[in-house]
Amino acid sequence: MIDINKIEEIVKSISNNILMPYFTKVQAQIKPDGSLITQADVEVQDSIKSELLKNFPEYGFFGEELSDNELNAFFSQNHSGYWCLDPIDGTSNFASSLPYFSISLALIINGQTILGLIYDPVRDECFTALKGQGAKLNGQVINRSEAPQRLEECIAIVDFKRLPAQLSVKLVSTPPYRSQRSFGSIALDWCWLAMGRGHVYLHGKQMLWDYAAGLLIAEESGCIACTMDGDAVFQESLVPRKVIASGNNKLQKQWLAFII
Repeated sequence: MIDINKIEEIVKSISNNILMPYFTKVQAQIKPDGSLITQADVEVQDSIKSELLKNFPEYGFFGEELSDNELNAFFSQNHSGYWCLDPIDGTSNFASSLPYFSISLALIINGQTILGLIYDPVRDECFTALKGQGAKLNGQVINRSEAPQRLEECIAIVDFKRLPAQLSVKLVSTPPYRSQRSFGSIALDWCWLAMGRGHVYLHGKQMLWDYAAGLLIAEESGCIACTMDGDAVFQESLVPRKVIASGNNKLQKQWLAFII
């Protein structure tokens, strides 16, 4: 089994030495798909990739800032195992000096995420999970407080930007929850759901690098998740996923009943 402490050491070192020196001092560029990229994204990805391939040469590498050709060709190749990286999840926040962003890394083997690590360098919070072994925050098992049993008592983490217009109007005009938040880092959203800092979650477009690590951490903490079509969230492809998640099964049923 991979030494998760070694992975944490790599990610934290690169965060401290490469990522954070850019914070409040970098400007973003617009990629062809309309998303943002900074020099920090590129350098963090290149550095983590180099360290992973040096220490774990048996695994391939898949990261958000690969070229379009590399991304499109990746799943036609034979990969029994590979690292999946988002070098800065929340680039818009990072480039705007908003302190809510993270490095998200997963190890996927034979079609399953077996390791997830998400590091929030601002709060020095490192969320980790190994499949079937629970989730941790800074090495301690996550013991989140019990989520409410009724949707109307919940704090919802909702990203309106990518939702169907009709659903957005419904949520705004007749909100089924007590309060709503939108933070801007998908990976940390999953972790905060895992911690009980939010109780239900809705996001209309997540790529594999956005959710691979966070989904494992949330599920290993006891959260429930599916797509808006009722399917499993995880899929080895470049097809974006529309995600619904909750802190427990009872909430998930209520949340689904409102949304679908």
